[in-house]
Amino acid sequence: MKTINLTVNGRAVSASVEPRTQLADFLRETLNLTGTHLGCEHGVCGACTLYIDGAPARSCITLAVACDGASITTIEGFDDDEIMRALREAFSREHALQCGYCTPGMLASARDIVMRQPEASEHEIRVAMSGNLCRCTGYVGIVRAIQSVIAERKTKCLHSPVPATTLGPADSGTFSAREKGASSFPLPSGEGSRVREGSGVGTENEGRFAEGAARPGKPQTTLQQAFSVDHPRTRVWDLFGRLGEVTTCLPGTSLIAAPTADRVEPRIRIKLGPIVAEFEGVAEIVRDPANYAGTIHGSARDTRSNSRTRGEIRYTLHEERGGAATRVDLEVGYTLTGALAQFSRSSLVQDIAKRMTAAFAANLQARLDQGDKAASIEDAGQATAPALDAGSLIFSVLWNRVKAFFRGLSGR
Repeated sequence: MKTINLTVNGRAVSASVEPRTQLADFLRETLNLTGTHLGCEHGVCGACTLYIDGAPARSCITLAVACDGASITTIEGFDDDEIMRALREAFSREHALQCGYCTPGMLASARDIVMRQPEASEHEIRVAMSGNLCRCTGYVGIVRAIQSVIAERKTKCLHSPVPATTLGPADSGTFSAREKGASSFPLPSGEGSRVREGSGVGTENEGRFAEGAARPGKPQTTLQQAFSVDHPRTRVWDLFGRLGEVTTCLPGTSLIAAPTADRVEPRIRIKLGPIVAEFEGVAEIVRDPANYAGTIHGSARDTRSNSRTRGEIRYTLHEERGGAATRVDLEVGYTLTGALAQFSRSSLVQDIAKRMTAAFAANLQARLDQGDKAASIEDAGQATAPALDAGSLIFSVLWNRVKAFFRGLSGR
């Protein structure tokens, strides 16, 4: 057991909890704050959304011990909040709730929109609320309710309080980037917002790629992978320096434009059943020849779903088998937001990453085997890459888990 001290709805709380206890379970079972609802318990549905240090967060995937010293506000703590009061009235007026199970999380997310986006359009509201799922309403009433509160506050010239800029366990680093006046997600969108050669700054709002904007905070998800190829380290290092070739070794990836020595603009197509996402972005590469290591900072956006991702890849090359082979150690950290963000929280991500890494390693091995016969950078950029079929990867992972389950039952 571990003793934690935190503030819940303005009241100091001290309690002993097991390290594995989720914040939502602690609030419901220990403090009897049952307004926080549990739905999927995977951070996908949004029913458990509450505020940690002034920022909305999923309490079903947040450990209570990680909130030691934090300030927690649940739906019960917003009784006297002017924005929440207006939202409750609007939800009732616009018939934005039926069974009510998702409503506490909906209200928490809606309040964040009213605070952060006082000029939000219907589309922007729908995108911002895409992380909260409802089985009853069809969302029309919810969107209308939020729109009406925004319009009412604008008419009355009411200014929302500034959202928290120092977050506790919910920190994704985005607010620290805003404080510097930079976009949290430096995502290019078409030719007009591409990053200019050597400038470090794009031509439009979302094109920022300045220091502190492209690399804000810690990623939501971090994965570690490793693979080996049957070629000397110097040869592999040389291929990693040819950005066009090494980038297109990743399944579903092609190039938007010819790469430079330290920057590449990739496009990756991902297919998940009827959903086809096409992320376009930019990445900057820093290489350390002395240690055969490198770091890739990148960001991208899918224009269809307005989903966005930013991340960092660190790689190190190690000699194996007396220098005849090379082991590549990878550390991948990324943050995914928008309509596709639910897939980044799945427990399948680790297994899917292993399969993608295996495919990348196989393509890398083939490219090294080809030697001088490898396709040119220009050809790699012009080729149309088939979409990465994430659906088949998920099915493969699930099928292997089913087989492992039954092998366990049979004792084999």
